[in-house]
Amino acid sequence: MYQQIMEQIKQRIAVGDWPPQTPLPSVRELASEIKVSIITIKRAYLELGREGVIITQQGKGSWVSDALDMKLLQRQELMQHLEQAGKLAHSLSLSEEKILQMLKPYME
Repeated sequence: MYQQIMEQIKQRIAVGDWPPQTPLPSVRELASEIKVSIITIKRAYLELGREGVIITQQGKGSWVSDALDMKLLQRQELMQHLEQAGKLAHSLSLSEEKILQMLKPYME
C-alpha cells in the first residue's frame, strides 16, 4: 500500500501538480484523507525521503525536494505509462504500426 502512495505522490510531482518546495499534506492529514493508517503514510514518506524525492523535518513537515531531477522522474513516469499501454495493446493484439499511428497525434 505504501508503494502505491509513493507512486501517486511521484506522479503528482512529475505532472507538475506539486512543483519543488511544495509542502505535502501532514502524515495525519493524508492518512485521514485516503483512509489508511498513519504508519503506512510514514513509511511512504520515509522511502520518498530516502529516494531524495521529498524532504522531511521533524516538526516542520514534508515538502518536494528542490534538488529533485524532474526530467528523470518524468521519464520514469512516462515509462510506467508506456509499459501499461504496451500490455494493453498486446492484449488487444494491436500491431506496432497501429500503436504508433494511435500515438502520433499526441506527439504533435
